[in-house]
Amino acid sequence: MAEQRVLITGAAGVVGTLMRPRLRREGRVLRLLDLAPQPAAEPGEAVELVTGSVTDPAVMAEACAGVDALIHLGGHSRENSWAEIAEVNINGTQTVLEAARAAGVPRVVLASSNHSVGFRTVQEATETGGLPADSSPRPDTYYGVGKAVIESLGSLYHSRFGMDVVCVRIGSCFERPPGVRGLSTWLSPDDGARLFEACLGAPSPGYRLIWGVSANTRRIYSLTEAEALGYKALDDAEQFAEELLASAPAPGPDAGYVGGPFCSAPLGEPNPI
Repeated sequence: MAEQRVLITGAAGVVGTLMRPRLRREGRVLRLLDLAPQPAAEPGEAVELVTGSVTDPAVMAEACAGVDALIHLGGHSRENSWAEIAEVNINGTQTVLEAARAAGVPRVVLASSNHSVGFRTVQEATETGGLPADSSPRPDTYYGVGKAVIESLGSLYHSRFGMDVVCVRIGSCFERPPGVRGLSTWLSPDDGARLFEACLGAPSPGYRLIWGVSANTRRIYSLTEAEALGYKALDDAEQFAEELLASAPAPGPDAGYVGGPFCSAPLGEPNPI
C-alpha cells in the first residue's frame, strides 16, 4: 500500500506542535512546513521538514508536490495589523490553495476559528442547542475577518475545482483551557487529532464547515457537523472548572458574545487567542 503524505503548514506553531506526534501513523509521512526552526526527526519518525513561508508560491509549489492531503495551520495565530492579516493569513491561504490545486492535492483542511463568528451571541448559541458550524460570519477582530475570508476561499476552490475542503472553526487547542471562556471553547490535543483524522478520512466531504471543540459540558457549539464526518470527542474541559472559576475575574460587558473579550480588544494589537 502506498504511503500517505500529509503536508502540515504552520507545523512549528502551537497546534502544529501538538498534532505532530498525534498524527503519526504507519504508512504516513508528515511533511512539516514552517518559517521557524523545527525539531529534527526522532528515530523512526517519518517526517520531511520544509523551511519556508506560506506566502511564497515557489515554496508552496514544491511543498505540495506528491501530497495526498494538506492541513493548513500556517499564518498569524492571534490578532495583528490589517496589513499582516491580509498578507499572511488571507493572501497566504490563497497561495496555499493555488499550489494545492496546481499539484492536484485532493483534500485540504483549513484551520478557521471561533473568532470568525465572535459577535454571535451566547444566547443565540444556547437557543439553537449549539451554534451551527455554518453560521454566517460575524468576526470580532481582523484575525476573525481573515478566518472568514479563508472559509470563503475554501468554498471557492471546492466549487471551482472540485477540491474537498473542510474548514475547522477551532475553539482553543491547548493542553488545558486558557481561562474560564475555554471551558466552552476547549479542543483537547487528543480530540484535535481525532478531529483531523476524521477530516482526512471522511469519504468525499465536499465543502464543510465544522466546529473544532471537545465534548465540553459548557459547550455552546454544535458538534453535529463534525460528527457527520466521523469525529467522536472524548474529552471535557469541565475537569478544569473548579480551578479556573476560583481565580476568574468578574465577567466583562462582552461576556454575552461568543468571542468574549476579543469583541472589545483593540483592533490590530496582538492578544492571546
